[in-house]
Amino acid sequence: MNIRMITAAGLLLALAGCSTTTTTTTAALPLLAKNPVQDRWQGQSAGRFFAAYGPPLSDRDEGGNRVYTWRGGYKNVTVVNKEGKKAGKRSLSCKADIVTNQSYEIRSVKILGDQPGVSGSSYCAELLAPPEKTAKAEQAD
Repeated sequence: MNIRMITAAGLLLALAGCSTTTTTTTAALPLLAKNPVQDRWQGQSAGRFFAAYGPPLSDRDEGGNRVYTWRGGYKNVTVVNKEGKKAGKRSLSCKADIVTNQSYEIRSVKILGDQPGVSGSSYCAELLAPPEKTAKAEQAD
């Protein structure tokens, strides 16, 4: 019985030593997705966000922060094909978790539901962080 236990322990130690490790290189960092919505709203008042885009669906406490689940930006658009002919309609919307601190200041915005936009790859970015509004808001602050 002792020989079996010693053999099993030795086998476990040998297997524990076999593992793969990964290293993060600077080449992988550009692959991280940029979040223009968070860049636009981080540090702003959540009241300002909800006044502009509508109230949240729900909220919860999480680690000293308040997380608001928001959905909005409902819009129907006509899809046009390469020949310029109408190819149908599409309904767009955006869903996000807005994390605030105790001062009701936005700490982060996590996009939960997004679709290709009218003029880009993200409808949420088009809706919540359009380039012209971002530039004007930064000048006003």
